Amino acid sequence: MRFEIRAACVADLDELYGLARFLNTVNLPDDKGAIERILDVSERSFRGEIANPRDREFIFLLRDALENRAIGTSMVIAQLGRPGEPYIYLDVDREEKYSSSLQKHFVHQVLSVRYSYEGPTEIGGLVVHPAYRTTPEKLGTLISFVRFLFIAMQRSDFRDELLAELLPPLEADGTSHLWEAVGRHFTDMSYSDADRLSKRNKEFIRTLFPQGEIYTSLLPPRAQAVIGAVGKETQGVEKLLRRIGFRYAERVDPFDGGPHFIARTDDVALVRAVRRVELAHDATIQRKDRFLLARRSSQPPYFVATPVQAEYHDARTLVISEAHHAYFAALPEGSSWALPLATKLGG
Repeated sequence: MRFEIRAACVADLDELYGLARFLNTVNLPDDKGAIERILDVSERSFRGEIANPRDREFIFLLRDALENRAIGTSMVIAQLGRPGEPYIYLDVDREEKYSSSLQKHFVHQVLSVRYSYEGPTEIGGLVVHPAYRTTPEKLGTLISFVRFLFIAMQRSDFRDELLAELLPPLEADGTSHLWEAVGRHFTDMSYSDADRLSKRNKEFIRTLFPQGEIYTSLLPPRAQAVIGAVGKETQGVEKLLRRIGFRYAERVDPFDGGPHFIARTDDVALVRAVRRVELAHDATIQRKDRFLLARRSSQPPYFVATPVQAEYHDARTLVISEAHHAYFAALPEGSSWALPLATKLGG
């Protein structure tokens, strides 16, 4: 199989680090030491060595076997928010004021810092190498959809709400206008330094950030403009999220104002479409649909998924080609799960 998705482990350090430079966010920073720590957590998560399932973080790596290189990645964080590491966001609200004596009415946008210690499951870290973004195989779809496939496979390990944080418009040099208007004044730190630090240290946000309401009318117009706005490069992601059941939560990132999209896990079309299957093979099958087929096992490589052409023989038996059957037969024993790639996503 030319394209396959595997569990990312410590041995994948150089390949994942090479992809990180195309995103460079708190979940996937352009920092080799940080990537090594992220991969250590991922490998121990797939191995089941992190006792509490809600503390696990899973990284997926999309590889081109023909070129022997990693070309994409994505991740699932089982739960944002735990003791000592809260899920922190800004609530975006409206406040109306009216003066009867002046006959004047104002509607203000108001930001308030919020903390949750039992937050949602986060999907994020989505990257596809630029050279592969327009291929006919729709590789971006594969590495994005695999997260929902995996969540369905281990549903009880994840929260009942899913979160996706989208990047807002940033300047070419990475400047965040919201950070420059708010965060820098309270931390004396650059946006990139604060963002990187927040992955392992949330204390400075609670102790230094303003705890009251922030009226956005007091901020520069260009800072106001990015609050809840979606950056150009992530507008396609926003469109997909809305189609599968996500909505804007009226919450934003406290550093850059990027919007938070949420969905009930069991309402997401891609999660609902996943089935556990038994595999059969037949070289003569006529009707073939495209699936993302995965194998989960307790032995390395722990998780593998690849696109296949297949059809259902019955509700639980998926018929695949002899070549694909041989591929999965060579993997360690485990459960097999299928997500139809033609799943009806909605409006």
